[in-house]
Amino acid sequence: MEHFLNSLMVLLIEPSSSQRKIILQQFEELGIDQVVSVNTGHEALEIIDHEQPDLVISAMFLDDMTGRDLVLEMRANPVCVDIPFMLISTETSFAELNPIKQAGASAILPKPFSARDLRRAITMIMDWDNPDRLQLEDKDPESLQILLVDDSQMARRLIARTLHKMGIENITEAEDGRAAIPLIQNHAFDLVITDYNMPHMDGHELLMFIRKMSSQAQLPVMMVTTEGDQSKLSAVQQEGVSAIMDKPFDSVSVKQIIESTLSTHA
Repeated sequence: MEHFLNSLMVLLIEPSSSQRKIILQQFEELGIDQVVSVNTGHEALEIIDHEQPDLVISAMFLDDMTGRDLVLEMRANPVCVDIPFMLISTETSFAELNPIKQAGASAILPKPFSARDLRRAITMIMDWDNPDRLQLEDKDPESLQILLVDDSQMARRLIARTLHKMGIENITEAEDGRAAIPLIQNHAFDLVITDYNMPHMDGHELLMFIRKMSSQAQLPVMMVTTEGDQSKLSAVQQEGVSAIMDKPFDSVSVKQIIESTLSTHA
């Protein structure tokens, strides 16, 4: 791991000189010495166009844009669409953080944080980007049929990429619960991975359809969501969701949950 950190190239966007100094000291403690720091989002995007870093870390509020603006521009650019993005912020509001998560942030690290917290977040991100292959007793990952439901095309792409790296090849996508229903009616799936908050039909309504109205009532359903309302999540659990994971998710945990869920339903 130490060798991995030493080889990591990080682009840091932090307009505060004092905060930038603190973070650079923490990088030094971790043995990360390949760090380029800039003040604005446009400076970062210009660097990324010429040299792709292994990881981009940004404050929430920059002089020329927000962290959400930056990650959206990154995800819309083929040059940097797959570069992991970490947001550092004191913001705790669901309304403020949810768009960042939906836009494709790999992790959100709250301030204040220690070098140990930073190390843990970086490790999680890089594990997320390079998950191990699924280990299943009675099935090969290549034979699994997965239905991925999320109204964010970016979120679907990020989750699908991670699943592909676990060895899963057959992934069907739907943009919301309503679009997923005919797919469930006409195809047999091994697992549904769905967002909670979606237009037309949300994840809870989709789960209720699967459990009460479909021919695949026992189909495992895993929910990956930014929803913070515990009453809503409790209602989902009562309807028989197989697992609930936060966005952005830890691929190591997701891999373990998929393996456990599919083993239970084997």
